[in-house]
Amino acid sequence: MADVSTRPMLEGKVVAITGAGRGIGRELALHCAREGAAVIVNDPGVAQGGDGGESGPAETTAADIRAMGGKAYANLANVADPKAAASIIEDAVHHFGRIDAVVNNAGILRDTIWHKMSHEDWTSVIEVNLTGPFNVCKAATPYFREQQSGSFIHFTSTSGLIGNLGQANYSAAKLGLVALSQSIALDMARVGVRSNCIAPFAWSRMTASIPSETPEQKARVERLKTMSADKIAPLVAFLASDAAKDVTNQIFGVRKNEIMLFSKPRPVRSMVKLEGWTAQAIAEELIPAFRPAFARADEVSAHVFPYDPV
Repeated sequence: MADVSTRPMLEGKVVAITGAGRGIGRELALHCAREGAAVIVNDPGVAQGGDGGESGPAETTAADIRAMGGKAYANLANVADPKAAASIIEDAVHHFGRIDAVVNNAGILRDTIWHKMSHEDWTSVIEVNLTGPFNVCKAATPYFREQQSGSFIHFTSTSGLIGNLGQANYSAAKLGLVALSQSIALDMARVGVRSNCIAPFAWSRMTASIPSETPEQKARVERLKTMSADKIAPLVAFLASDAAKDVTNQIFGVRKNEIMLFSKPRPVRSMVKLEGWTAQAIAEELIPAFRPAFARADEVSAHVFPYDPV
């Protein structure tokens, strides 16, 4: 009898990965295929800001998977369109007979400092980075419910979990995605469906827009360049597999060879005034007591992770 431990983690599984034509998404698709999954490679081939479109990235990744003996189909849908997003799941069922995992990796950037951010900058990023995952998840949910199993894997960001300059739209979408994942995990637990988030640290087309003008910014970018996208793929494969059947409602991070678990917001200080608070009492009593636990006002991920990737 074959040793179960040597079998591919995703043998017989069908995984749909959005934004899988380039960067992190491509590495996820290749790795899941190596682990035995049939992969729907979704990517409309747009520019970083969401403009344009071409079939090349998705078709190339799918062809590369097939060339190494795997199963893959390219889908060019824009996840921001509900009907187009549904085609990702329809292609999985049509071509491979089922859907077992959805990886919401697709994203665009429209970075600009807050006071210059336009309504279009806001809505375009929210539609792709937050509404897009909603659309794909909704399309997969009936299949997951019927088969009493399934895994949603969402790519969040420390831009949302911690904060970043010039990314109010992206940060809001990525933190909103954590809330969406949490709600899906709670609502779908009774039918055996799980939902988790990953915050990736990796050099890609998306992170290439990070400013690198000051010495501190340049050092941060150099650290990012040492973190390759392929380091994130094993965690995705695990979360999509049956081995993760009891792992849900979590937020993971991958930073080169380090995998971390993020906490959710929890109270860190509490103070009671039985007679009730006044604004003056808040200023004189509560704030001095709370101030040692305040988050740093200018905090970005570089302050939380100042050490070199390992």
